Amino acid sequence: MEVKNLQPALLWSFFDQITQVPRPSKKEEKIVRYLLEFAEQNGLEATKDSANNVLIRKPATQGKENLKRLIFQTHVDMVCEKNNDVLFNFETDPIQTRIENGWIKAAGTTLGADDGIGMAVALSILASTDIEHGPIACLFTTDEETGLTGAFALEKDFLQGDILINLDSEEWGEFCIGSAGGKNTMGTLTYLETEVPSNYFWFEVKVSDLKGGHSGGDIHKGLGNANQILARYLYSLLQECPVFLASFDGGNLSNAIAREAKAIVGVPAEHKEQSRVALNLLQSQLSEELAQVDPGVLLSIQSVESPKKCIDFESGSRLIYMLYALPHGVIGMSHDIPGLVETSTNLASVKMKGDCRIVITTSQRSFTHSLKIDAANKVSTIFRLAGAEITETDGYPGWKVNSNSAILKLSEAVYEQLFNQKPKVLATHGGLECGLFCEKNPGLDMISCGPNILGAHSPDERLEIATVEKWWKFLIELLKAIPTK
Repeated sequence: MEVKNLQPALLWSFFDQITQVPRPSKKEEKIVRYLLEFAEQNGLEATKDSANNVLIRKPATQGKENLKRLIFQTHVDMVCEKNNDVLFNFETDPIQTRIENGWIKAAGTTLGADDGIGMAVALSILASTDIEHGPIACLFTTDEETGLTGAFALEKDFLQGDILINLDSEEWGEFCIGSAGGKNTMGTLTYLETEVPSNYFWFEVKVSDLKGGHSGGDIHKGLGNANQILARYLYSLLQECPVFLASFDGGNLSNAIAREAKAIVGVPAEHKEQSRVALNLLQSQLSEELAQVDPGVLLSIQSVESPKKCIDFESGSRLIYMLYALPHGVIGMSHDIPGLVETSTNLASVKMKGDCRIVITTSQRSFTHSLKIDAANKVSTIFRLAGAEITETDGYPGWKVNSNSAILKLSEAVYEQLFNQKPKVLATHGGLECGLFCEKNPGLDMISCGPNILGAHSPDERLEIATVEKWWKFLIELLKAIPTK
């Protein structure tokens, strides 16, 4: 069965259409055009602002004009991750979807259910003609995944309403009422190109087959980080002999846990066998350490021809020591909500530039602003000790928990009536745009909800079909229950 033939038909038809429209972060022109054309075709008022955020309004059905104004909000961009052996261009190619055992997946790439399914729900509500509702607006923001740029750029008068439902959560049966704030911290290490030393054995070492995942929602799982693992291997070599690097490439996005990393490495010829032994030892250690969370981890070596140039020894050593020392994972747990990660950091990517620069990107998250800054400062200190130039993003604010939210209480009641059980109410360590909406419209009453999405921000991303139908039923009933002003 094809995705567009699933039920509810209207919703899945929109999701199928969305997967055919390329929409990488910062390159959302095609999906924005699609939204504006949708509004025109359906006779709906649409507004686009300077950041390409799109707001589509739908008037209330007859007799419902005095209900509180409801905003559905979702983002239009998607994380673009693929397996190395997959040929795919996210700027031009449609996502190839398939159905497996009740889940929708993509063929070796991210699916874009984060947050394509939220967009599909919003469009279905806007296009439906048989749903009773009050005044509705659907906000589609840009560049959520790489900086929340669209939400930052929103003018205060662009977003007007009483209640906001964020459609960007990934666990069905949960209502999110708070989220962590975050920021990125980057270190740039400069190096000299030097002649390759004589009598050296050169090889490419790879770390692969890790699960990867969301640097917020999955950070507590203890998944393997390819950058960290590769640095651990190189550090072990450096304790035994002089190690030269010709290249290092690992990870891609600041909000994804690195799944793959590789380096071109040179060691004295007499240490050739020792380099293989060290790799086998680390493979054995990792297979034991990650057996319960990331059992597929694979380390491999392949000899290569000697490169013409390499990174000077001092800079290469500083890079290895720096990467080995940089923290990754949970820094602290919440004292207020049991089991919730309070503060974390992600060793996201290591990229060589063409001008003798190596850029290391990390991201920090916390519900507490001071702890977010403290985590970033610790990372910056390691960069500074290694002689790297430091740059930081301004970051984004957290969304303060409001356990007395009126829309939360209403949502709990609707959920319990529909499914005869209580939903979970929680906060997420992942970043949501809601904190920015609160800053611009302090009176907004908000929750976030969504279907089951696993493996977000990785090629293993998958969407559970049955939970999408339940989510749709819940939202329709919630629309009917919205009170008057």
